Amino acid sequence: VYKPISLELFPSSKLLLVKACLTISLVTPSPSFFPYLEGTLNLNCLVLFKVLRNFTFAVSWRAEEILYRLDVGWPKHPEYFTGATFCAAVDSVNGLVYIAQRGDNIPKILVFTENGYFLRAWNYTVDTPHGIFASSTQYEQSVWITDVGSGFYGHTVKKYSSFGDLVQVLGTPGKKGTGLNPLQFDNPAELYVEDTGDIYIVDGDGGLNNRLIKLSQDFMILWLRGENGTGPAKFNIPHSVTLDSAGRVWVADRGNKRIQVFDKDTGEWLGAWNNCFTEEGPSAVRFTPDGKYLIVAQLNLSRLSVVAAPPVGSIGECSVISTIQLADQVLPHLLEVDRKTGAVYVAEIGAKQVQKYVPLNSYVPPFGS
Repeated sequence: VYKPISLELFPSSKLLLVKACLTISLVTPSPSFFPYLEGTLNLNCLVLFKVLRNFTFAVSWRAEEILYRLDVGWPKHPEYFTGATFCAAVDSVNGLVYIAQRGDNIPKILVFTENGYFLRAWNYTVDTPHGIFASSTQYEQSVWITDVGSGFYGHTVKKYSSFGDLVQVLGTPGKKGTGLNPLQFDNPAELYVEDTGDIYIVDGDGGLNNRLIKLSQDFMILWLRGENGTGPAKFNIPHSVTLDSAGRVWVADRGNKRIQVFDKDTGEWLGAWNNCFTEEGPSAVRFTPDGKYLIVAQLNLSRLSVVAAPPVGSIGECSVISTIQLADQVLPHLLEVDRKTGAVYVAEIGAKQVQKYVPLNSYVPPFGS
């Protein structure tokens, strides 16, 4: 049965509608125009996203809940993205977004406001950034970066001030290794810093180490889990780490196509999710502020998934509530969730940009305003 349907569109000079292998260009979209499509289209399954500032509609034919929409006006000046954007961090206390990018003769760290205005850039002692985390209290603002470069500052985890002053270096600069005294890293992938100051590091991204390390606020090793392997508490490229409000540590075990869960106090292995990642392992994991969902990125599938968080005392099975399918070769690498607003910032190394998704029930200014 063929019938026209209506759709509210963002004003733009060019939109693409993609349905399976069918592609239709909309040159002058309007709220009352929509092409004829075969089948029944569930408007609740419509997702808007952009690639390199061009806008694309991806139509999903599965009935699923849509929880996020794209903030098409963020950032205000995307021309500051001049390299491959690998990671993003959010200082929700001060409304700042930090983005790390790679490339020659470019600023490695970009700082924006949560509204998308560019503030500053810095490059001091940053070699090849992989992961980034912003830790902020009313007393201190700090930015942590995992560096996988082969230069003098590579294979380290470094702490900076908001303006790029180097405060602390963990690891042996410029030298990869497996040692614990002194502590050494090999391609440390990402970290998560608790409000208490305790630090969780996944080491490494295809290097000598496949481990999860917890450090105290004075950088003493509290516990360590992992080695290369497929069994419980073993890893194959631990790529991202986060915590939930129930005291559990969640690790994206990318090469093993699963998420593993540990007790944050003891390091005890609590379980794993395997069923959601048969196509490709997760590259990034972060919880929403209310703790109801886990946002997961899959790099080569160019996909974001919203997964239901399990109740306290249970790991259960992975259950996908919603997905955002990005265009091919966008490659979402790591992501961060604003703990105050719930906005999701996705660093895309293929598209060389960071996109901001906001909860569906939040206000987004009209594009171009």
